[in-house]
Amino acid sequence: MKLHFTKMHGAGNDFVVIDATRSRFAPTPALLERLSDRRFGVGCDQILVVEAPSAPDVDFDYRIFNADGSEVGQCGNGSRALARFVREHGLSDKAAIRVRTQTSVLELRHVDGNRYRVDMGAPRLDPADVPFDAAARAERYTLTLAHGEPLEIGVVSMGNPHAVIVVADVDTAPVAALGEAVQRHPAFAQSVNVGFLQIVDRTHVRLRVYERGVGETLACGTGACAAVVVGRLWGQLDERVDVQVRGGELTIEWSGEGQPVLMTGPAETVFEGEIEWPK
Repeated sequence: MKLHFTKMHGAGNDFVVIDATRSRFAPTPALLERLSDRRFGVGCDQILVVEAPSAPDVDFDYRIFNADGSEVGQCGNGSRALARFVREHGLSDKAAIRVRTQTSVLELRHVDGNRYRVDMGAPRLDPADVPFDAAARAERYTLTLAHGEPLEIGVVSMGNPHAVIVVADVDTAPVAALGEAVQRHPAFAQSVNVGFLQIVDRTHVRLRVYERGVGETLACGTGACAAVVVGRLWGQLDERVDVQVRGGELTIEWSGEGQPVLMTGPAETVFEGEIEWPK
């Protein structure tokens, strides 16, 4: 059979979006890997699936699959793409919608043009919520890697786990090697997304993120949120921060603990198409 899809991106973080509001979409990991393959499939960082709501307090359910077929609970850039998708496809004419992911309920709002704002909810800072193996909550943790070198990190859950490392220059940071080493650390029972944060000044940062199940992407919305939360906790950033990622710029706002993180950025539709999909 033919599967209809929409290719989208948010600051270069690209997605295949599938409307499953009228018929069930139940893929296997092998089929998702094929769909995300950049040579033999459509090609994307994640597959996003919009479904009919499972409860009256949300407008849609929203599922996120990584390129390796694993399902995850959060994708900030994907949330903005989803908000544009439901508007463009006539699934909702609301200015703001609520969607439920595997781990969170998000409010998505159209700002203007191609820009959308996502209320990402309050960051979770307790190690057990990440999950991260630590004796007690702290703003800074020391992680000892396999080769014995201690590494200072911040740890946050934005509905998915993040470790943030402050570096002098993201261009020269060993993103792949160090990202994989941190992801394999036994303290992260479900692995972790690893952010490399360069602080330009109190309102501007640069960021690269090595994601679980994907590798480095051009942008990571939840990674940008986590990085700003850590920078705020460490006293190095203001409440509103522009985050330069490789694919563009995101604006993150966070007033402090217990408050939601707000993310604003672009969402673009690239093309629509169909792919042969086994029954």
